[in-house]
Amino acid sequence: MKEMRKSRSGGRSGNKRRENIFSISQTPWSLPINNDNFIEPIPVEGIEKIHNTAMRILEDIGIEFINSEAKSILKKAGCKVDPNSDNVKMDRNWVMEMIKNAPNEFEIIPRNKKHKVVIGGRHMTFVNVSSPPNVMDLDRGRRPGDFESFRDLLKLTQYFNCIHLAGGYPVEPIDVHSSIRHLKCIYEKLILTDKVCHAYSLGSERVEDAIEMVRIASGLVDDEFKKEARIYTNINSSSPLKHDWPMLDGAMRFSRKNQPVVVTPFTLAGAMAPVTIVGAVAQSIAEGLAAIALLQYINPGCPVVLGTFTSNVDMKSGAPAFGTPEYVRATQITGQMARYYNLPLRSSNACAANAPDGQAMWESLNSLWASATSGTNLVYHSAGWLEGGLIASYEKFVMDCEVLQQFKRYFEPDLCNFSEDDLAFRAVSEVGPTGHFFGCQHTQERYSDAFYSPFLSDWRNFEAWNEAGAEWTHKKANKIWKKILDDFEPPPIDQGIKEELNEFVERRIKEGGAPTDF
Repeated sequence: MKEMRKSRSGGRSGNKRRENIFSISQTPWSLPINNDNFIEPIPVEGIEKIHNTAMRILEDIGIEFINSEAKSILKKAGCKVDPNSDNVKMDRNWVMEMIKNAPNEFEIIPRNKKHKVVIGGRHMTFVNVSSPPNVMDLDRGRRPGDFESFRDLLKLTQYFNCIHLAGGYPVEPIDVHSSIRHLKCIYEKLILTDKVCHAYSLGSERVEDAIEMVRIASGLVDDEFKKEARIYTNINSSSPLKHDWPMLDGAMRFSRKNQPVVVTPFTLAGAMAPVTIVGAVAQSIAEGLAAIALLQYINPGCPVVLGTFTSNVDMKSGAPAFGTPEYVRATQITGQMARYYNLPLRSSNACAANAPDGQAMWESLNSLWASATSGTNLVYHSAGWLEGGLIASYEKFVMDCEVLQQFKRYFEPDLCNFSEDDLAFRAVSEVGPTGHFFGCQHTQERYSDAFYSPFLSDWRNFEAWNEAGAEWTHKKANKIWKKILDDFEPPPIDQGIKEELNEFVERRIKEGGAPTDF
């Protein structure tokens, strides 16, 4: 299959990339394989009860599909579509037949095929922070998102090997008009990164523009582009029990072009879902499967992911809470349900903290362990999320990447080898009860890469740390992101493709971009 068109005038940029003067101790690019036994809090009969409750919701209560095309398709499929409302009721047998068509594993291929990802199975992938309206760093404080910060966070996304996909806008650049924002943002995403690209399902023009831009960047003609997944989207239900027009429209367009759709109900227990965790999960499953069934009817076998965002609210203030014990359990239970339906799973690295502090990291660690122990394949907001998704933080981005690297190391299989050499009986015999292992041959042969080497964690004792300036973690992270941005160079791109992207963006901007109302 033809992979790239021939370079046109100008060819590749031709400029020799200068050697970076700054680098940190990064783990190499790789996709973690999670071979751990997953935590399954619910017994088999509990899974069946949650499934049965979700099916009863679909059959007896129904889901609102606020999209006339979707309702027409579902009516043709035999679903009960209320002619006087948006309510659609689905037969459980039909839903399960549709779900069976979905693949449990698929690839997404960006313009740099070395950054291909696998979604599903035992694979675990990490996505940058996506969609906050505000941005924050130690120097400038909390402020509305802007295009400069948007570009900065994309550079961090490209720099860190532990970030596998470039998700939604890492911060919403409100200084770019919403009618053309998607054009400018996706252009920058395709130029500043060569990782898998995401597009929002917020109106047909935005979706079609995004898919066309990724097609241009891939160097493929339309028929070749559709053969494999190259771009993805995420849609959220409007809980409780609704799917709105623009997200359904975008999801259907993606599915017809065989591009992946992540369906993630936004169910907060006690607010948009029942206050009980299993009740909230059952509602979330019903909302997610309703949209997935629609997409599988439209294009059987199109790639989809079942997302979970089930957490709770602070019942004193009504504010969302993340990284809570309830969030961990809800994610693990949803992991059981995803395996029951044989679907890939998405969850998030979420926290409610307002600053890159201790709360931010313990809530994020709870969220990440929830992802790891649930069998999550796609972790959204893996780096940079604060304030329940209202802030993208430069320092938190760096701090999260340190944690993500440690998770990658945790999953590496060499930690669990049990060969005679790894069991080290000879080394123990050599050292005996009076020696130490620093100087023995077994250690000397392995010490340079035996353990994870952090770029942010400081393992010195207090005296050494204090003598070096007693620098706290968030301040060290501040210096690191500045050095990364100072030395950043975009990944190479074919000059002809870059010119074609420029021409497309300029033309669409002149045409007015996309409507700002739905």
